[in-house]
Amino acid sequence: MLYYIFYPLRDYWMGFNVFKYLTFRTAMASITAFFICVIFGPMVINWLKELKFGQHIREEHVENLHKLHKHKQGTPTMGGILMIIAIAVSTVLWADVTNIYVLVTLGMFLALGLVGFLDDYLKILKKRNDGLTARSKFFYQILAGMALAIFILACTPIPTTITFPFLKSTVIELGFLYVFFVVLVITGSSNAVNLTDGLDGLATGCTVFVALAYAILSYLTGNIKVTDYLNIFYLPGAGELGVFCAAMVGGGLGFLWFNSFPATVFMGDTGSLAIGGAIGTVAVLIKKELLLVIVGGIFVAEALSVMLQIFWFKTTRKRLFKMSPLHHHFQLLGWSESKITIRFWIIAIMLVLLSLTTLKLQ
Repeated sequence: MLYYIFYPLRDYWMGFNVFKYLTFRTAMASITAFFICVIFGPMVINWLKELKFGQHIREEHVENLHKLHKHKQGTPTMGGILMIIAIAVSTVLWADVTNIYVLVTLGMFLALGLVGFLDDYLKILKKRNDGLTARSKFFYQILAGMALAIFILACTPIPTTITFPFLKSTVIELGFLYVFFVVLVITGSSNAVNLTDGLDGLATGCTVFVALAYAILSYLTGNIKVTDYLNIFYLPGAGELGVFCAAMVGGGLGFLWFNSFPATVFMGDTGSLAIGGAIGTVAVLIKKELLLVIVGGIFVAEALSVMLQIFWFKTTRKRLFKMSPLHHHFQLLGWSESKITIRFWIIAIMLVLLSLTTLKLQ
């Protein structure tokens, strides 16, 4: 929005010319989101405390874990509201608000954030970890994924193919199965981030790294010279998605200011579902869906640990992990919470670097 306000004034002062540069607006989006979180964070946290929107720590069936987490009882949750506001406001200020891809991504971000908000609110009302039913949550996620797929098929030049990281010439045409594929990406990414959000700063920190990677990938995807050189998919206007992703980086860092150990606020499903859905949306739009498995490897590992635990227990009546998601397994092994979080961040950084190497192998 600021582009349309200040760029036309360049005739009066050449300094306003800077607003046409995508790199400048991308950096400013990140900085703006960061300061919105840091400045308004205390107000939002106090507001959540006044509303008694505190975290309930489940004790039944998880006695060992409850001993490690019982001090978090009553810590304000639904802090994802702060992230959503910071990211949305920053994006509207610095991105091209006429760009359809930005608008769709923002729409998915807000829609899944609303689903997470309803889930969190019901948990608070019931004072237990039962919000929306799993079926209801999946229904809304599937609906959002279908809406995105229909938009892509009807309104964009995005092909219904998938490519594979490290495999230059392997392309598979999905045809009508593309709708199911998009739904899988959206539901998978939103739930994976949600499952990772179990330790102070874990999901938030990993989000920063993944969003940074997709900010770079979005910028490259929108540059015809770079895409031609790297032999990757070119989508006109995709660079503006980099502004949104940069806002996620800044918003994540700003939220981490309060969410780092020991956390004074949790993002809740409000934040995790919104973030996961937005990351999945960007990945689909720039045709880097399968790369998400590498970039968001921590999220994938957390989700897989839950599925493997369920499968293993139903098959053998024994547990594969001490507890799932995976971060709880390491907690019960005796690792400190901060050590698990930082080590997972380290792995997340290495996976981002690995994912970026695939660009020269397309």
